[in-house]
Amino acid sequence: MTREESATPFNLKKLSFLGVVVSLGIVFGDIGTSPLYVMKAIVAAKENSLPLNEYIEGALSCIIWTLTLQTTLKYVIIALRADNKGEGGILALYSLIKRSKKTWLYIIALIGAATLVADSVITPSLTVISAVEGLKMYNPNTPVVLITCAILVIVFFIQQFGTGFIGKFFGPVMILWFLSLGFFGSIHIFDHVEIFNSFNPYYAYKLITHSPSAMVIMGAVFLCTTGAEALYSDLGHCGKNNIRVSWIFVKVMLILNYLGQGAWLLDHADMVQKTGMNPFFGIMPQYVLLPGVLLATAAAIIASQSVITGSFTMFSEAMSINFWPNQKIDYPSGVKGQMYIPRINWGLLLLCIIVVLYFQESGKMEAAYGLTITITMLMTTVLLIFWLRRKRMHSLLVVMFLVVYLFIELGFFSANIIKFFDGGWLTIVLGGFIGTCMYAWYNGRRIKTKFIKFVDFKKYTPIITDMKLDESIPKYATNLAYLSRAKKEGEIESKIIYSIIRKQPKRADHYFILNIVNQEAPYTFSYTVEEVVAGTIYKINFMLGFKIDRRINDYFDDVLKDLIEQGVIPSRSNHPSLWKHNIPPDLKYVIIDNTYINDTLLTVKEKIILNIYNFVKYIGSDDFKTWGVSPHNVVVESAPLLDQDIATKKIKRAEK
Repeated sequence: MTREESATPFNLKKLSFLGVVVSLGIVFGDIGTSPLYVMKAIVAAKENSLPLNEYIEGALSCIIWTLTLQTTLKYVIIALRADNKGEGGILALYSLIKRSKKTWLYIIALIGAATLVADSVITPSLTVISAVEGLKMYNPNTPVVLITCAILVIVFFIQQFGTGFIGKFFGPVMILWFLSLGFFGSIHIFDHVEIFNSFNPYYAYKLITHSPSAMVIMGAVFLCTTGAEALYSDLGHCGKNNIRVSWIFVKVMLILNYLGQGAWLLDHADMVQKTGMNPFFGIMPQYVLLPGVLLATAAAIIASQSVITGSFTMFSEAMSINFWPNQKIDYPSGVKGQMYIPRINWGLLLLCIIVVLYFQESGKMEAAYGLTITITMLMTTVLLIFWLRRKRMHSLLVVMFLVVYLFIELGFFSANIIKFFDGGWLTIVLGGFIGTCMYAWYNGRRIKTKFIKFVDFKKYTPIITDMKLDESIPKYATNLAYLSRAKKEGEIESKIIYSIIRKQPKRADHYFILNIVNQEAPYTFSYTVEEVVAGTIYKINFMLGFKIDRRINDYFDDVLKDLIEQGVIPSRSNHPSLWKHNIPPDLKYVIIDNTYINDTLLTVKEKIILNIYNFVKYIGSDDFKTWGVSPHNVVVESAPLLDQDIATKKIKRAEK
């Protein structure tokens, strides 16, 4: 028997005007605010060996072709096709290919996910502080750090209201932002029409091959495309068609603004180098400067939104494939794909504030920006190769894709790694910490599973059936439920048998074995019932996609109602005094939280992994909290591993 998911509210994934507006509010904030700091960083990287016009035109050419090859071709055209039932991101991509014989691919996905989290910390910090610094043009004593921290608190606070609410509110603001980008860029483009030479890729090639500081320049250029990975991660929030249509508008406005800044710099580069003025604000007429700063601040807030929502998606996927411990997930919008993870939200806020307090200003923060996201992009490229092979794309095209993007991204990585000691180390340390936690959780679960003994359930069903009839054993519960992770049909953990039969014989009228079967399709929402022993033992399999909340308590209540309606189990307590008053039967859950593993059975590596695993466990939630089980009817037990063979001498009795 199955129960499928009911219809959902309006779906923002379908191509529509509202979907496009919401996409602008959710998806493109990060990449859409890159003009705030890209040209400023490029001017800072300039040395005097090249004429100014060749330098600016070459840098703009690098920007245009980076947006075309990296963002448009790789992500908007190719990566958005690699969706897992409408969901995107590096872990969704991994889910599509994880059945490959290449078992090491989980390491690639793990590294990419961890570095994406690190980027999710530095992006909000940099974009907000870059915009707020514009206020210093009016008051040099503006408390930039304090204002930035306050804005970040507001941004993370409103996440709990859902991306549907946020997108509808932010979308119109982003439309105004992108129109402003295009307008202010356009009014300067024709000051120097030769700026259109930038569309010729030869100028990019000439800059890279003739400039001694080419690596530094490319590190600055890369900042224009750092939001591409977040764009892919946000696929599940808006849908590929809305994102693709929105990108046409976004890209045109971005290029117009970059060209306008470039043309303006041909006349004002010396002033920018001497005063540190941001060319983004320089192209604005003086009378709109203050509104421009306020609009940039609003856009920076929205930029933070895109990476935060991408992080929620990534962590939910990580939980479903055992890269991360289970945590409570809310769905505030009531719409598929839109979620909120409280612990992740507040954890990211704390890290963002630490980053802002440490760097104090955007110029120093730029050194930390871009390094980790180049690693994420490299990992995505590797996984895309296996996905393209799975789609049976011609081998020559796959090789061309691999060569082109490894060349581009390894080049960007080389350009960013030189910033390691200037601040890049911070994001590497953060990404390394997250990656270590993911590795330990994934492998720790595998180690524990290796030691957990599974037994043939039917071997013990006669004992449980006899226990049900043995009135000398006090009745423990009318309905008794256990949470199981057994994968093979007919098997059950020996620790559950130990709990029922040996630890404290638990007599009940009905025994339920509840098992979550994680599904790669994000919205699978159904259950099956297997009657192991008629009228006594039932196995309930909940087939849940990674976008479905793990509220087993609610779902099991629905299952019990279905079973009662079908006459499988009684609707009233079996106790005569309660039966006549129509009191419903009681229900108790037993969760076996810890299983003892003897240290002598572990290698040194396994001991280290399990120690980190136990640390990571505290980050997550207890099973009964994660699965929505009320504490009042839960018993948490520990159980030993049965039949552990310990390679030590048996102690002998001494002779008197």
